[in-house]
Amino acid sequence: MPAATPGDTRPLVSPYDSRLFNTRTLAPLTVAQLAAELASADVVIVGEIHGHQGSHLLQARLQGSLHRIRPAQVLSMEQFNLDHQAALDEYLAGDTGEMELREDAHAWPNYPGSYRPLIEYARYHRLPVIAANAPAHTVRCVGRQGASYLDRLPESARQALPAAPFYGTAPYQRKFFAHMEQHGPADGRSHNEGRRDRLHNSYLAQLLRDNTMAERILHALAAHPEGQVLHTTGTFHSEAYLGTVAALRARQPDLRVSVISPIQVTPGEPIHLSAEHRAQGDYVYFITTLPEAYLDPVRRQKSWQQQFAKAAARPCDRSAPAE
Repeated sequence: MPAATPGDTRPLVSPYDSRLFNTRTLAPLTVAQLAAELASADVVIVGEIHGHQGSHLLQARLQGSLHRIRPAQVLSMEQFNLDHQAALDEYLAGDTGEMELREDAHAWPNYPGSYRPLIEYARYHRLPVIAANAPAHTVRCVGRQGASYLDRLPESARQALPAAPFYGTAPYQRKFFAHMEQHGPADGRSHNEGRRDRLHNSYLAQLLRDNTMAERILHALAAHPEGQVLHTTGTFHSEAYLGTVAALRARQPDLRVSVISPIQVTPGEPIHLSAEHRAQGDYVYFITTLPEAYLDPVRRQKSWQQQFAKAAARPCDRSAPAE
């Protein structure tokens, strides 16, 4: 299918700019119009490019617009792990300060610029916020040791995770492996058995995140039957209805889930909706590409190695501290 020309092809310039489209009708939308179309959804998933101003500004604006239509809103966030729910609740109740939240809940480094607006809106309006992701320590150790790591967890920790923690689909697995081969660290061992095992375990860790987020969303809906869940997540977890979306639909096929996915374009480039773009969700929003972190491949590789070395230095045992 050739690229379709939507009704608004004006190029984007600022990282704060975004342009919304309905992928079925190709109609350009304002945030208020998008919220109106999402009024009957049970779950609205907004995929983001982590740290991208355009993604986070759209999320904040949509949060308010949806809340005005569906006041019983529940905010669900990949960016907080379920073992930090108590710390999040304490902050929402006014029992702790923001720095205490960031320390106790291990908030991401970009919290002030990216997620503070969402949390503060929820706190002001007394809306529940769900720490949706799996514990970081568990995810990392599954990525290192495989599925059997869950068998060694204390019963309480295992019970907090999904009964089926590794549900996945073949298209998602292919996409994940291709992504890792393209963007993962080039260690020169891409074809040996050890590399394949590590890649498979990394995929299991990804599935653990997706299935945990799916179950946390379903638990939130059960606790708030009149509510609408707004879930924020990295776009890889939700685009093309894979990952968390597939895990949700496998568990509850009649759930009304709407997916909003980002499409990055070069600043100044006219906007065109390709068939691939339209397959990414019910709605897409165009944002500018972010600057390249590294142009020097040696420095890029060194950065990857430092990140993996730091993770490898952390133990995988019951006495390990929470992350």
